[in-house]
Amino acid sequence: MSTTITVVCYQSKTLSNGENPLMLRICQNRKIKYKSLGVSLNKEYWDFEKNTPKPKCPNREVLIKLILKVQMEYQQKLLTKKADDEEYTADSLINEKKQEIKAKTVDEFYQHLIQNLRALGKVGNAEAYLNSYNSLKNFNKGKKLTYTFSYINSLFLKKYEDWLRSKDIKETTLSFQFRTLRAAFNKAIEENVVSKEKNPFDQFKISKFNTKTKKRALTKEDIMKIITTETIKATELRLLARDIFTFSYLCGGVSFVDMANLTMGNIHKGRLLYSRQKTHGAIDLKLCEQANEIIEKYTSYREQATYLFPILNANLHKTPMQKKNRVRKVLARINKELKILSTELEIEDIVTTYVARHSFASILKKSGVNIGIISQALGHQDLKTTEIYLSKFDNEQVDAVMSNLL
Repeated sequence: MSTTITVVCYQSKTLSNGENPLMLRICQNRKIKYKSLGVSLNKEYWDFEKNTPKPKCPNREVLIKLILKVQMEYQQKLLTKKADDEEYTADSLINEKKQEIKAKTVDEFYQHLIQNLRALGKVGNAEAYLNSYNSLKNFNKGKKLTYTFSYINSLFLKKYEDWLRSKDIKETTLSFQFRTLRAAFNKAIEENVVSKEKNPFDQFKISKFNTKTKKRALTKEDIMKIITTETIKATELRLLARDIFTFSYLCGGVSFVDMANLTMGNIHKGRLLYSRQKTHGAIDLKLCEQANEIIEKYTSYREQATYLFPILNANLHKTPMQKKNRVRKVLARINKELKILSTELEIEDIVTTYVARHSFASILKKSGVNIGIISQALGHQDLKTTEIYLSKFDNEQVDAVMSNLL
């Protein structure tokens, strides 16, 4: 499909001022379409052989800049069509409306985005973008982000990276900040706040950040210490911390936020059924005797507060923000108690609720369980892939490997 794009002095039409209009000329397979540039000149100042204003043409430099701008714009359109393998005609190229950009400052867009996410109850996403906004604001010396997204180019991103590194920020946090900023930029493109041609992440690759973290897992011996040893200072919170850790370990490494949201509606015929908050992957696991005992232990609380464990209370924590704040507060207390408990039991490694998840994966892997069921990257990487893989196995296979935990 042969297509040529030129700007010509259109001799077939003479305006009332005696000048001829400059026209964009697109020729495709011998079919020609014209579009006026909105300017005209006396044809004696036009070089028809070279298709350019003559040296003595008034405002020659201005005209040349305009001609080049229009030609480049339509050449870019043509290249995009070809790259996307999209059908086009000379007529469609001429009449295709240019995307209207409704520019907003980065500050305005972030505030709009955060507000909308909160209104939709997506508190976690809203907080991620608020974290990104605050980081960019600190990078901007505490001032509002009064620039537009087109200001954020590869050089800006490199300076932002250097600034973050000067704060001794971990690679995982670096990756998080840039992934969130990239997501915000993509949303700005979707809402026509900035053109996609301005996207700096086409050149600035965030895959360069090393996000592989050392997996934290306890030995089976240390796990059994936590599960079976009576604590010296058996406070109510200390016992809850141990129960939370144990239940997570015995139930497929269920995360703390998922555990906080469990109700009796998630228990069916001796099985734990729920969808992960983070990935929405469906989980279906058999509850072992010890896990059932932990559930029964908090029956009186459940009857009053609806939830299985004394983390959330349906009578008090009703909005997504209230739930999120409560979960975060209790998690900090639980992890503090687990730290004390690990010291008491002479466990050298750090113990947190998340360690239970890694330990679950590690113990099963060492027991020879199929790597397809339990991935080494059960924590941060390939979570969704692992859960999809798990779903391909029938429940009996999954139940069988769970017996290796104790």
